[in-house]
Amino acid sequence: MYSNPTPEQTVSTLVTFDSGSDPMKRPATLTSGICSVTLRAHSIDEVVAVAAVAGLSGIEWGTDVHVVDAASADHARQACAAAGLKVLSLGSYYTAGDFDDFDDIVRLAVRVGAPRVRIWAGTVEPDDADQQLWEAVVADTRRIAALASEHGLQLAFEYHGGTLTSTLQGTLELLDRVDRPNVGTYWQPAVGLSEQDALTSLRQAIGWVVGVHCFSWWPGTERLALEGRKHLWQAVSDVVREHGRDMDLMLEFVEGDLPENVVRDAGLLHSIATDTG
Repeated sequence: MYSNPTPEQTVSTLVTFDSGSDPMKRPATLTSGICSVTLRAHSIDEVVAVAAVAGLSGIEWGTDVHVVDAASADHARQACAAAGLKVLSLGSYYTAGDFDDFDDIVRLAVRVGAPRVRIWAGTVEPDDADQQLWEAVVADTRRIAALASEHGLQLAFEYHGGTLTSTLQGTLELLDRVDRPNVGTYWQPAVGLSEQDALTSLRQAIGWVVGVHCFSWWPGTERLALEGRKHLWQAVSDVVREHGRDMDLMLEFVEGDLPENVVRDAGLLHSIATDTG
């Protein structure tokens, strides 16, 4: 293995998850941010500039085009620091169950200064997965969770179609089977899910949720301004805040992938994240 590059590049202390809310907890602090994949066609410096202009607080850096090696990790970390932005997460494309090398991903996360790493739960819907696949995803997640914990890193499953975490039931079953203190999940509204059903899924998963990916698609994958589902996102923030754990709310998709639409949607996201009334 390897040691952290410098004290300034270390990540936050390991956070554990609980399965239910505690009414005695203080209201959560919500941080508005953005996933760099939202601006996939733009450079690291351009992503940082847009996030800063939009008044966002941090960035989840994707390993698809932005943070791909040590040099780009250093670049992203330093650009965020210069702009007063946090590094919220490393959005990896590691698929649990493949048993691939995870050391390079851990190295990138530490180098960029991310407190957690996004991972993917296989490539099959939970109802279509056989027992062998379930066991492989669980075993591999436990393996990489141990590697991540050595550096104080959390892992978060992408809550996404075509994986074991495409449904609430699949997500909860997987997390229960993995049963590791540094493994949680992101949450986002499933495509085509009504506001009521989306909120129900969030309430039931909230004890495991470590971040929310924010976008307004309706009725299918048609992209709207975040304002297009304003009531949903206001309610999401209420659920998260009431649970009492600090949370990142990260823009993930905007209309046309345009920087000006990031700025527009960030205005609503920031108002929701800071509204304690």
